[in-house]
Amino acid sequence: MPADRPLLGAIEAGGTKFVLGVGHGPDAIIEQTQIATRDPAATLAETHAFFAQHPGMAAIGIGSFGPLERDTNAPDWGHILATPKPGWSGCDIAGSVARASGARVAFDTDVNAAALAEARLGAAREARVSVYVTIGTGIGGGVIADGRIVGGIGHPELGHMRPRRAADDRDFEGICPFHGDCLEGLASGPAIKARWGQSLSHLPAERPAHALIAGYLAEMCNTLRAALAPDAITLGGGVMDTPGLFERIVEAAAASDGGYFASAAAQVIRRPALAPVSGLAGAFLLAADMLQADG
Repeated sequence: MPADRPLLGAIEAGGTKFVLGVGHGPDAIIEQTQIATRDPAATLAETHAFFAQHPGMAAIGIGSFGPLERDTNAPDWGHILATPKPGWSGCDIAGSVARASGARVAFDTDVNAAALAEARLGAAREARVSVYVTIGTGIGGGVIADGRIVGGIGHPELGHMRPRRAADDRDFEGICPFHGDCLEGLASGPAIKARWGQSLSHLPAERPAHALIAGYLAEMCNTLRAALAPDAITLGGGVMDTPGLFERIVEAAAASDGGYFASAAAQVIRRPALAPVSGLAGAFLLAADMLQADG
């Protein structure tokens, strides 16, 4: 019974909103809410107030936007690193939550949390190797191999790979403050708005924007297929809510892969099964895994 399991907290800390939950796991959520991501002091104060209503939590899992320090041996573990999100660079999210709640804290990226949830409970349940990519305010990805999050020095930064520019798309410099026309600088939600003045879902389907963005995301998928041989690539995030975009990506990936890969693009590229709560479910799993690892 869920009541026999420890009480857990979960935070999906996104650049636009924080989703907060308390329960015994992703299958037994007692309360869930969301708050706007503002400056760190205001956002974390509201986060702490939510969890203060639920004393006795054994652990809280945090899946956060980044880049961040996920190495528990690093002196700045739990901190946001150099991020374009104003005011958040250097913020000690994990430490702040731990001090305010008195609970143990597990900390990883929001996309790693979502990747873990989709691998265990969602679209990639049968996959030995799977990738979850979110395309929204930014572009980020997490990789799961044999049930474990893949990471070495830092964590994957799939949004900062450099796609091959389309022949008729040379003028837009991209919006990434670090790399200009990396994938995030070309195909994230803000990049689309910077180029065309509105979101992709509000642009007519016949506009070249749809084919162009689908092409860049298809190239990303084929790069991941070549580098990691994943059984599943799950595409989430707000940009993927654009009608017809998923189908365009699969079609473009299949058209450009040259028939080289063992599995067809339509078998590998998938929609998330847990959206819109993939990240929150993963945060619960991070907390539960930490307690289990400690015996």
